[in-house]
Amino acid sequence: MKKSFLYLLLLLITQCSIAQQANFKSSSKYSDLPPFSITKAPDSSLFEKANIARNKNVILMVFSPDCDHCQHKIKEIVAHIGLFKNTQIVMISNLGYLYVKKFYEEYKLAKYPNIVMGMDYRYQLGNFFNIASVPALFLFNKNGKFVKTFDRDMPVQAIAKSL
Repeated sequence: MKKSFLYLLLLLITQCSIAQQANFKSSSKYSDLPPFSITKAPDSSLFEKANIARNKNVILMVFSPDCDHCQHKIKEIVAHIGLFKNTQIVMISNLGYLYVKKFYEEYKLAKYPNIVMGMDYRYQLGNFFNIASVPALFLFNKNGKFVKTFDRDMPVQAIAKSL
């Protein structure tokens, strides 16, 4: 009985650790920018795929306002915002709107017109890309074609170079 319990516990721990690994394999199946709809901070307006700036590269960044890696990544992006002057950055979270708005205000993202942030009530992109960890960045060229996926540990210089 003890051996069975230990075996089951070990199996459960293994499954949990595997579930925490990023799984972006599905992103390579899709070549076009996926449809999405978010409630934008700070004004609660709707922002959709159709609102993406024309002839600009796009970074879809799925994040969580309470994630340390996400906070570090936005600080890094803002510190190197010049690398992304021809890029529309769309930050998307499924955490509550008030958390998203607070994050937007805390990092003073209103100063950066190429950064849009909002809440995805239906978690469309998280499901579309099968996201297991955040931040997850999905790069698309100015024609809306998929380029590459990055996780939380990639330096922004490498991300910018890929666009």
